[in-house]
Amino acid sequence: MSIAAWDALIPELSRRWRVVRCDFRGQLRTGGPFPRSLDEHARDVIDLMDLLGIETAHWLGVSFGAEVAMVAAALHGHRVRRLTVITATERTDARMRRDAAEGRALAERAAAGGEGGAKLFRQIFTQTWSDRWLARQPADFLESRIRQVAALPPEFFAGSAAILAILEDLDLTPILGRITAPTLVIGGAEDRMFPPEHSRAIADLIPGATLEIVDGTGHGLLFERADRVLELLA
Repeated sequence: MSIAAWDALIPELSRRWRVVRCDFRGQLRTGGPFPRSLDEHARDVIDLMDLLGIETAHWLGVSFGAEVAMVAAALHGHRVRRLTVITATERTDARMRRDAAEGRALAERAAAGGEGGAKLFRQIFTQTWSDRWLARQPADFLESRIRQVAALPPEFFAGSAAILAILEDLDLTPILGRITAPTLVIGGAEDRMFPPEHSRAIADLIPGATLEIVDGTGHGLLFERADRVLELLA
């Protein structure tokens, strides 16, 4: 949940484009107060574009960032030249909403100084990467990552709780048909968090969208197959 997720793509992307990354309010590098809606997050990015003098841009988003990008394209379409949606969902189903509610409660507990951070990220990480990719990592990879993020300050967990709260009732199906920007939807065939049928639903709802499901990858597609993402963007 930070701009570091894009590190592997930046050298190649920046050869051809000006690249701007930002953490949303509630992520690692940006504090609160925390937005209560996806539109507020989209407005933050548009405000950043205004500050930098950027009228339109290609928007690329992964997971929660992709939800924000779709809202921006639907409600502020004149600012979105092209849209790339990676490992996202058109709405949260009952299982996703239950996971978000449980995660929010754990994040709130960690924000208040209690335990919960490690359990929260164990829940998230077990849904992030494909078994195939995990098998190639060091034996203690997951536990090492969990220890790292569990040590983050309480403010980070307060922001995480605010982000997870938005997922508890997310439904973009009424607005996706408004998107006019050329759109590429990329899903992971083994995504356990937002399974590939949700990528297909997004592509069906956005007029003229192109769909690509990447075999052998999970929700962490950007980490697992940065090379394939770059090929698709090119």
